[in-house]
Amino acid sequence: GVQPQHETIIWTLRIPRALLALLLGAALAVSGTITQSVMRNPLAEPGILGINSGAALAAMLVIVELKGVSDAALPWLTFAGALTMTVAIYALSWRQGTTTLRIILVGLGLSALAGAGASFIATFGAPAAVQRAMIWMAGSLQDSRWVKVEVLALWLILPFAAVWFLAKELDLIAFDEEIARSLGQRVGLIRALSILAAAALSGAAVAAAGLVAFVGLAAPHIARRLVGHHHRALLPAAALCGAILVIVADTISRRAMPPLQPPVGLVTGLVGAPFFGWLLWKRRND
Repeated sequence: GVQPQHETIIWTLRIPRALLALLLGAALAVSGTITQSVMRNPLAEPGILGINSGAALAAMLVIVELKGVSDAALPWLTFAGALTMTVAIYALSWRQGTTTLRIILVGLGLSALAGAGASFIATFGAPAAVQRAMIWMAGSLQDSRWVKVEVLALWLILPFAAVWFLAKELDLIAFDEEIARSLGQRVGLIRALSILAAAALSGAAVAAAGLVAFVGLAAPHIARRLVGHHHRALLPAAALCGAILVIVADTISRRAMPPLQPPVGLVTGLVGAPFFGWLLWKRRND
């Protein structure tokens, strides 16, 4: 039979880590799918909505400056930072409606501002606290626990359900905005709801495990190759692809340099950078 210590390792370490990786990858992938559809840009990913920069600034502020805050509050505060930045970007891009170009430009500007703020805090903060914040920002699954799995799963239920109900609307808005309007779609409302759902999904994932790069960019493209562009099939396929990507990246991070374990976000970044370059090369004549 299974020895007690092995059962403890499997039940308290391996299974929660695998489940957290699955939920994390699925959330980032679905968020990336929504972002690319709403922006009608194959190079878009959740970070363009300010999610990463808002979460990073909140995490740096909490870890480095607010020393009395408990570890349990960190995910909630980073989630709040991610959503706050997303709402700010959408509000500042509103001018009798929004356009994808304005959202992207405002997102880039506010993300740069938030990044500068995080760097300023890191420059003058205590080295130990800054190091802890940087490890969190690299994206890590080492602190995987059942409570994190349960909280993330609960966070994701409502956004996943909302996205599923928006699947047909995403088909329309991803194809062409004018056609969507001519067919009676309230484009502004659908765009707002879609961006809010994407922010909730990615913000929850970032709050649970830090910044895991490129999953939201790569997984939707892989899924489209497998099932096409219709969101009823694309969304679950992207979720599965994202989950597999994070599981594989975590396996590599655990086995590449034992006993050291590079953050899973570092591994996805190393894999994702060439993928991003391939996408740019493929679309060089578009």
